[in-house]
Amino acid sequence: MSMPLPFNPALQHLPVYQPGRPIEEVARELGLPAESVIKLASNENPLGPSPAALAAMQKVLANLNLYPDGNAFYLKLKLADKLGVEPENLILGNGSNEIIEFVGHALMQPGAEVVVSQYCFAVYPIVTHLFGARLVSVPAKDYGHDLPAMLEAITPATRVIFVANPNNPTGTLATRADVARLVNDVPDHVLLVMDEAYIDFLSEPVDLLPLVRNGSKPNLLLMRTFSKIFGLAGLRLGYGIGHAELIASLEKIRQPFNINSIAQAGALAALDDKEHLARTRANNAAGLDHLQSAFRRMDLPFVHSHANFVLVRVGDGQRVFQELQKQGIITRPMGGYQLPEWIRVTVGTQEQNTRCLAALKSVVTSMRG
Repeated sequence: MSMPLPFNPALQHLPVYQPGRPIEEVARELGLPAESVIKLASNENPLGPSPAALAAMQKVLANLNLYPDGNAFYLKLKLADKLGVEPENLILGNGSNEIIEFVGHALMQPGAEVVVSQYCFAVYPIVTHLFGARLVSVPAKDYGHDLPAMLEAITPATRVIFVANPNNPTGTLATRADVARLVNDVPDHVLLVMDEAYIDFLSEPVDLLPLVRNGSKPNLLLMRTFSKIFGLAGLRLGYGIGHAELIASLEKIRQPFNINSIAQAGALAALDDKEHLARTRANNAAGLDHLQSAFRRMDLPFVHSHANFVLVRVGDGQRVFQELQKQGIITRPMGGYQLPEWIRVTVGTQEQNTRCLAALKSVVTSMRG
């Protein structure tokens, strides 16, 4: 019997986001001990959460019978102070994905256009199609954003342009000059969403916060997250930074209590743990060098990364992913991003990186042989 419900026609061809496989699922499927499996697939922090965040979250457990602060007053206050903006410039989401969905509700509809780059974060096209808007994908340049070409792709029908900098899944970084031109030249009727999920891994990032502070760019929205450098991916907490009037419009879309009490407590404490952030940055810098140097020795082409992962060409990405998985190492195959010869490897601990590289060398050597 066919389903009689009149579903939204946009769902018919809407792809389903495929995340990195969970450790427990792989262990169960392959009969491996869960503790022997390492996950280098989802750009998570291999050092785990901040110890201060863990302690703070433990304290709120006894009050989980109560609803959380619906406006996350204290978290917004501390975050605003850290960024040098006002709480009115901030909106919190259940991960950055929810912020993207807010943008969809606010600005996307049939007839509207959304400009993205080839090899962009998978959720941008999914949300665009969900709201019936037209996706305009601009060919990448050296696996990264061609920002001048993206500017040229804007039409009177364009409502949103998404730019991840550094980019996921390629790890590329747009130049300061190209970012400045994009921000200055994007038309007033287009919302420029700068996805800065990986900005904390940069030593000298392009700082767009002054444009929010002085209110000169009401059509600019910055997105950041607690999932990456803060090691709180399991809490699902992202945030948007923008003009107060833009944020007020997005707040009308946000569901009540979308940020739970545990997430608020953990994020508050994580913001103060500078030692954890410093250790994470140091581990990531060393890990990037370790992985990329090894890929050179193995004669495997890769995209120089500015994030906490490396995109590397291995031949048959799906097969390499499967062979590594048999050895208890989860990476990310890139076929869904139209990069079937590539996998993406998250920076792990030194031990994890070494184990992954040894297994990858064995698999690649076997395939070449």
